[in-house]
Parts: sequence; structure tokens; C-alpha cells
Amino acid sequence: MDPVAFSILGLEVRWYGILIALAVVIGTMLALREAKRRGLNENTLIDFLLFAIPGAIIGARAYYVIFSWDYYKNNPGEILNIRGGGLAIHGAVIAGIIIALIFCRIKKLSFWTIGDIIAPSLILGQAIGRWGNYANQEAHGGPTNLPWGIMIDGVKVHPTFFYESIWNFVVLLFLMWYRKRAKVEGEVFLLYIILYSLARGLIEGLRTDSLMWGSFRVAQIISLTSIIVGLLLLWNIRSKNRPI
Repeated sequence: MDPVAFSILGLEVRWYGILIALAVVIGTMLALREAKRRGLNENTLIDFLLFAIPGAIIGARAYYVIFSWDYYKNNPGEILNIRGGGLAIHGAVIAGIIIALIFCRIKKLSFWTIGDIIAPSLILGQAIGRWGNYANQEAHGGPTNLPWGIMIDGVKVHPTFFYESIWNFVVLLFLMWYRKRAKVEGEVFLLYIILYSLARGLIEGLRTDSLMWGSFRVAQIISLTSIIVGLLLLWNIRSKNRPI
């Protein structure tokens, strides 16, 4: 697949960027609907997203650059070049959480309320965005003989981006079902963190382009940590039994 969708006056518009933009638009619409259902002023959520969306993109790029520093220290001019890929979802989520904590503190809002509202949008955005990896022929696994393998550079490989996208859609459906059944604030957001991390940690083991920290895959470290912290926080908020 050609990573370039079309060109305008010599400027290449890539599928990667189109899919990220699509994910942001659809995710925002879903979050606004959920905010209305939960009784949160939609303008308040828009204010948050105006900070969170660009902040998440910066965080996603910074995370990727930090854990690929051996390359970028010798190619500093490429640090801001995100058009060809190089965004890490864990960096986006971490940046988004930090921005949400600051925003909620200033606006005197519940972080868990904001988290529950945007969780379905986050996993939906990730499910759509993964197809940008297909356009760039990245985020794939090693060789396989399985019938659903895809050809990359003449080799049939695991479509790990596809595995993760399908899982993310399954998590989205679960969260959309569970959101009306949650007993306390924060459950939906924490279940998003736990369920996404569970699959990401497993799928990451199949990938050939993992960001590394020594001999460890960074995404697996973050995923394991997220599962443990998520479960502890879930137990904590349920034990306090703060009803929605």
C-alpha cells in the first residue's frame, strides 16, 4: 500500500495523518456524546480536548524519540518529522493523564469523571490509528505461515497492528456496554487501561520494531506496570464505593 494518499501542490498527504485525524474527529464526537450523557458541560470537555489532543501528540512523539535516542541524537533534524510515523500511544496516554490531572485540579473537576468519559474515545482512536501502521508498513511482527499473514518486503509476517486494532474494537464494545453498569467513578477508565495493556503486552512480543530499554521491550514494561497499578486503583476506588 502506498503510504501517500494524494498530493496537493507537491505536498504529500499520507494515510497515517489522515487516519490519525479521523480518529481524533470520531473520538471527539463520541466523547462529547458521553459528556452530555454524564451531565458534564460540553464546552468544558472541549476546553480540555484543546489542551489534551496536541499535548498527547507531543507526548507520543517525545516518548518515541526518547526511546530511539541512538538514532535521533545523530539526526536531530528528524525529531519533529512525524509525517512518516514515530508516535507511541503510551506517550500519548501518559501526556494525556498529566494534562487531565492539571486541568481537573484547576477546574475543580473529578479526574475519574473525565477519564470515564474519554476512555471509549481513546480505545476507538487507537483502533483506527493502528491502520496508519499498515499504510506505513510498520508495527508488524516476524515471519509467519498463518493464512492471515501479510507481505512486507517479500516476507509473510504477523499483522500485529491488525491484532491490536481488533482487540481495541472489542474493548470499545465492552466499555460502551459497561459504562452504564459501572458502580463507581473511574471504573471505565481503569478497565480501559487494564484491558488495553493486557493485549498490548502480549502482542508486543511478536513485533520486530519494539522500542527497547536495554534488553527489555519498553511497551511490555509499561503494560505490566499499567495492569498492576490499574488493578490496585480499581480495588481502591471500589473499596471506597463512591457511586456515580
